[in-house]
Amino acid sequence: MKQDQGWTEYCKSLSPAIVETCARTPVSAGPAALVKALGSALPEWKFRHALGRGGWYRLGGIVDATGQRVSDNLESWVENAIDERDGDIARLIDDFAGQTLYATRLVGQTHYLVASAGEGSADFLQLEIEDLQEMRAHRLFANEPATLEELVDPRGGNAGLAPLGLPFYAFRRIQHVGNFLKRMLAQKPEPASIHRMVDDWSKSSAGNASNFYNHWVIATREHLDRFHQPVFRAQPIATLAGEPPEFEACPGTSGLSLQEALTRFDHEIGYPLAWYFHMLGTKAVPHWVAQTVVEDALAGFAYLPQRDVDVVRSWLHRPYAI
Repeated sequence: MKQDQGWTEYCKSLSPAIVETCARTPVSAGPAALVKALGSALPEWKFRHALGRGGWYRLGGIVDATGQRVSDNLESWVENAIDERDGDIARLIDDFAGQTLYATRLVGQTHYLVASAGEGSADFLQLEIEDLQEMRAHRLFANEPATLEELVDPRGGNAGLAPLGLPFYAFRRIQHVGNFLKRMLAQKPEPASIHRMVDDWSKSSAGNASNFYNHWVIATREHLDRFHQPVFRAQPIATLAGEPPEFEACPGTSGLSLQEALTRFDHEIGYPLAWYFHMLGTKAVPHWVAQTVVEDALAGFAYLPQRDVDVVRSWLHRPYAI
């Protein structure tokens, strides 16, 4: 496999084939068709669909009453128009009072696809592809906006959305997750919560039973701070269909009753020690459980393997939050 320093460039080299695949794969065929098309375009990588995460939108462009495009970028158009009028929004409203213009927005979801790239818990490629549809949104200037935000993205602006075309796939990013996490450490040597979570996975029964990427993907962000230094963020997202199950034990539960609750939770999720990772990543399991599990182990009621007890005990000594 690639050396760590080469993963960024290698992933860039895969981008053209992914962009082409997105362009020729209809959204209506579903994620399975996308996976199959990627398998043909990149046969060396066995991508599978891990998660679809929707419910978001971003600002689009401007169309007129007939649907003809006025601008591809609503924010740039508005900023330029206001600059031309010395920042006078009232003047801008007056100038366009006789025109019927609509803002558009791109409504979508992000598909996370993963493929093994090694033996470690973070050794996988994560591909993000967006499923987008442009929608006609609010009529510009109709609400007599007083601020830029009220003009480009007013409250209630999602009422009466109308599609302007078919949904389409758009490539967003591909990265080697382990390489991204190493870049985080290079920028800030103290391990972040995500590093500790992946390390806990490797040390525990979960890592022995399944790959991290079978149950979690990682939403990443990278930007420059005001000193032009890179800032990295990484947030694990469980690849569950729906919400995690309810944890069926109340504070004060211990011993056999707690063991049964842990076993039920792990069984529903599908891997050992799932309760611990969902305590960290989804807050589905309360923190008191970790304390009680260790107290049970110290009292001689050993219903967890020692390596799992060690992981939980380490967290108790130095807790971290995701």
